[in-house]
Amino acid sequence: MISTSLIPLETIGTRILLIRGQKVMLDRDLAELYGVPVKSLNQAVRRNRARFPADFVFALKKDEMRHSLRSQIVTLKRGEHSKYQTFAFTEQGIAMLSSVLHSPRAIQVNIAIMRAFVQLRQWLSSHADLASKLEEMEKEYDENFRTIFEAIQALMTPEVPEKKGTIGFRLD
Repeated sequence: MISTSLIPLETIGTRILLIRGQKVMLDRDLAELYGVPVKSLNQAVRRNRARFPADFVFALKKDEMRHSLRSQIVTLKRGEHSKYQTFAFTEQGIAMLSSVLHSPRAIQVNIAIMRAFVQLRQWLSSHADLASKLEEMEKEYDENFRTIFEAIQALMTPEVPEKKGTIGFRLD
């Protein structure tokens, strides 16, 4: 039996992406975790299409591949781009994969992925609670503490890196 400790939750968490406003995992990441070829995973899904409605799995469009994935994954290495459509699986789609992939590893990987989604939801809810408590405290205290609250809020909001310009040569 494969232990879920072989797949740390952090590893799974870094592969959960936000696409079309949904938390998803890509077929290539799932195939790697399950230890099967991407082609086999997608073939199992196609053979069991009734188990995977549109809200469980969807094909990424070419512009989503270019924009969404490059911004979330930072860089895609040469030769790792698939010439085939990439599929994104929602949490429900990932749970359904356990019914079409019949291996002990698939069961353990599914358990680890479900735990990662639960942990992500808990983290997001506690973060929202923290933000609302901070708002309440802001209302309670006077202007003397406003700068402290602004500094805390600045630390809580993620930094957006500045674009440093274009890459390449410029002809004047």
